[in-house]
Amino acid sequence: MSDVFCTDCKRQTEVVFDHSAGDTVCSECGLVLESHSIDETSEWRTFANESGDNDPVRVGGPTNPLLTDGGLSTVIAKPNGASGEFLTSSLGRWQNRGSNPDRGLIVAFKSIATMSDRLGLVATIKDRANEIYKRVEDQKSSRGRNQDALLAACLYIACRQEDKPRTVKEICSVANGASKKDIGRAKEYVVKQLGLEKGQSVEMGTIHAGDFMRRFCSNLGMNNQAVKAAQEAVQKSEEFDIRRSPISIAAAVIYIITQLSDDKKPLKDISVATGVAEGTIRNSYKDLHPYVFKIIPNWYAKEEYLKNLCSP
Repeated sequence: MSDVFCTDCKRQTEVVFDHSAGDTVCSECGLVLESHSIDETSEWRTFANESGDNDPVRVGGPTNPLLTDGGLSTVIAKPNGASGEFLTSSLGRWQNRGSNPDRGLIVAFKSIATMSDRLGLVATIKDRANEIYKRVEDQKSSRGRNQDALLAACLYIACRQEDKPRTVKEICSVANGASKKDIGRAKEYVVKQLGLEKGQSVEMGTIHAGDFMRRFCSNLGMNNQAVKAAQEAVQKSEEFDIRRSPISIAAAVIYIITQLSDDKKPLKDISVATGVAEGTIRNSYKDLHPYVFKIIPNWYAKEEYLKNLCSP
């Protein structure tokens, strides 16, 4: 029971939930305060053959339009008792002999899902990566290629197309041993195959330094004020002709912002958090230094503090 305001009693009263009808009833006057309500809690019931099995699963997985049978194929399980061993083992052998055209796709989709989970990516990126891999696989030209690098490249392209880019180094960290060089080659191959399929170049999406800023700042444990200043600075930096990669610019901006705060971060920590070499951060800082008065927000650092920044 819980207290809810009853319009008939004109005060808070205890109510009773009738789960079978979906009604919320006042315990004092009997007025139905809410009808046909939906119970959104989990239904922890077991439908297993044996009472000792506490598996709460009552439905199968979702359908997958990229698979031939929609992912709804039947798999014969192992027998529970000795009496069914012969029959089930025979059926199991026949099942293994049967050719499943989607077996390779299922394994690939599981690998993409594992990489996505390790990177904390949303389901839309994972689904886009699955779609890209399926399109490449349908062309029957990927035989003999590094499968781990190919799957990582599909995930990298999906992140770019969904405007949630990840660095190649981040993708490489979850790519089951595939090197950055292998992933780069696989990415060029996938883009080429998708272009041949469509007859036009593939849109990859533009990478901006601001796409990485919040994640990099979070890795360094920076406070909200420093994060906001870094985001504003990196946006203003796009107005100038700074010929550095977006990731290098993001790392250099973070270095400048932290040097202007009380919580200064060592260059080594910034390098680890961003995946950018210390030498690259120094060189990017040199390119940004002439513009610090224009890119650093006035509310974050006064001009005299900017003058005290170490010259490159």
